Amino acid sequence: MWFKNLCLFRLTEPFTLDADELTRKLEALQFRPCGAHETMSFGWTTPLCTAEDVLVHVANGFMMVCVKKQERVLPAAVVNEMLQEKTAEEEEQQGRKLSKKERARLKDELIFDLLPKAFTFSKKIYAYIDPAGGWLVVDVASSKAAEDLLTLLRKAIGSLPATPLNTVDNPVAVMTQWLVSQQPPAGLIVEDECELRSPEEEGGIIRCKRHDLALPEIQNHLDSGKEAIKLALNWEDRLSFVVDKTLSIKRLRFLDLVQDQLQDAGIEDEATRFDADFAIMTAELAIFLPRLVEVFGGESGNI
Repeated sequence: MWFKNLCLFRLTEPFTLDADELTRKLEALQFRPCGAHETMSFGWTTPLCTAEDVLVHVANGFMMVCVKKQERVLPAAVVNEMLQEKTAEEEEQQGRKLSKKERARLKDELIFDLLPKAFTFSKKIYAYIDPAGGWLVVDVASSKAAEDLLTLLRKAIGSLPATPLNTVDNPVAVMTQWLVSQQPPAGLIVEDECELRSPEEEGGIIRCKRHDLALPEIQNHLDSGKEAIKLALNWEDRLSFVVDKTLSIKRLRFLDLVQDQLQDAGIEDEATRFDADFAIMTAELAIFLPRLVEVFGGESGNI
């Protein structure tokens, strides 16, 4: 289980629940499939499919949790087409145009009839809590989805003082300076992808992929005032990723120096491999995340 995205939250108070206590609290909001007339269901499920009764997976003090969201798929185009047919039929029977309120009622009735027959679509979002380091890390690219998980976690345990990562230095200014100087901090290498934006409202955006960012054309954009809002980086030949203006990490890859630890162990059993993946990943990120904070000037405010 290797995370591909990191949406980072700082725990502003110590997280004191152990795995058993956290499990008991999550059980009250455990996932259940959508009912016949429900459009969505959202709840906690097992991170490891081979251990259906385990809601919290623990390795070296890190606790992984998983939330599952199931939605009924009812395309608007289908509903609208059937509504038009139903409306035309009603108007012909009654010999008059239906009011807006009557059309809304017909639509509600139609959706009520269609929902039990609709297909369902499910997705899982994984996260882990690092009590010692004070992190909540969510494997999702969307900040909205991360906030949804955080909201459900707060609902389950009562409260969870956590805030998005905020640094002293502006990430946009820092990344822009790295491109201008071509001198990122020790251990970091600028790779071949960036997104540049003019600072004014509705400003132009330049996206570069598989491109040498040291070339004069990139420098010309920077000289004209464009700023880096996304930048691809390599850390110590161990991690490759794209960091954006909010310090969210996307397209994270654990490189050979990290992956070889698992290959050397020669693990084949699925559950054991899952546990090893999680242990190696969290150990690596426990070193990387403080370094990420450091190169952006440290944290803003007291943790």
